[in-house]
Amino acid sequence: MSAVHRATTWDISDSENESDDIKASSSCVILDQNTSINESNTSPPSARAEDSSISADGVKISGRRRRREEVLEELEARTAAKERRREEKDKLKEEKLQEQQRRKEAAERLNLLKPENFIKSLTAHIHAVLLRDAGCDVLLRNLDGLQWRNRIENQDLPNSIRWTQQALQTEDEDKKEVIEEDQVLMVISHNELEDMVMSHKTVTNQSALIGDMCEGSESLLNHLYKYLTRTAGKVVTILVMISHQQRSGSWGEDDLDLHLNRQHLDTEELLVHLQLYWNVAVHFLFGWQEVTDHVVALTKALSKRPYKALCGDPDLGFCMDGSWSAGVRVDRDGHGLAQVWTRQIQQLNRVSPAMAKAVTSAYPSPSLLLKAYEELPSEEERRRLLADLTVVGGAKERRVGPELAGRVHRLLTSQNPHLLLD
Repeated sequence: MSAVHRATTWDISDSENESDDIKASSSCVILDQNTSINESNTSPPSARAEDSSISADGVKISGRRRRREEVLEELEARTAAKERRREEKDKLKEEKLQEQQRRKEAAERLNLLKPENFIKSLTAHIHAVLLRDAGCDVLLRNLDGLQWRNRIENQDLPNSIRWTQQALQTEDEDKKEVIEEDQVLMVISHNELEDMVMSHKTVTNQSALIGDMCEGSESLLNHLYKYLTRTAGKVVTILVMISHQQRSGSWGEDDLDLHLNRQHLDTEELLVHLQLYWNVAVHFLFGWQEVTDHVVALTKALSKRPYKALCGDPDLGFCMDGSWSAGVRVDRDGHGLAQVWTRQIQQLNRVSPAMAKAVTSAYPSPSLLLKAYEELPSEEERRRLLADLTVVGGAKERRVGPELAGRVHRLLTSQNPHLLLD
């Protein structure tokens, strides 16, 4: 045991203790350097930022002040974004209100353009000369009974009736503008027509025949020519009143045109001249009642014109919207041919869809029906081939009948292109 103890215990000299002290001190120096390095690396970034944050002028800026500025900038950005969203929301709301207002104004305008409302804005201007005839009271009473506006006044064209309308009021206009219609009626008697014929006949040169007049002439024809020359775009219609005495006397209603053509060639020449050169039509009416009916019909037509123009009538007004007007679509595989065959039968007069369906269900194609016709020996059996087919649909069962069976037979077998199927 003592030997072992002597082996484990060493005798350390003084020199060895000094060397150990030197090593320990050097190691302590090294640890102190590493510790300082680690402390510098593990120091917080804010502290480093505070130490390194220096302005361009060389003045150091604290981290707390910089963070306050960033918060203020972020707050200002949020406020600006919130304000932009509020402005966009207000703008959308304003646009929505404007759109609603435009729709409301459009609906009101459309309502005003309807014939029953637009006719209230029309005013019939009647020349004062027409009041000399006692029969004009019929016209005035009818206009007053319909509660239509009318006015008695002197006009450029004698014996005339014209119409004006009040334009729709807009926001910028305080007063409504008056628009004059292009339709004008000229009511004259048969004697005045004869005076116009004589005035036209006295003009002998060719230049006057196309519209030039003598300066001294003051007939109704001269006034008419001046009016048409001065006002372009007017459509004048002359209403010639024939009294009941003339109607029951020498002229009848049926032979009036024949009388004009054979006995009054000068009158016919004047009518042709007015129609070709001035686009003036002449109508012969019997009494003020027929004149009143013509005025009422023309007033109603003028009241319907704006609404029809707004709606935009199609070019082919008789073609209604629907699946039938577009035809039947036939695919390349033949899908749709059965419906085409049904439509062909249905095009015949007095053929319902149920009757056409009964024929095409028994014979799905024209070739099968033609083949069935060829197999029958007599013509009578061929005509009555489809007569006993049952028509499905309706309150009770019924047959196709011999009449339709015969028409279908003539449709498929006749060689005459001008043959009537009915």
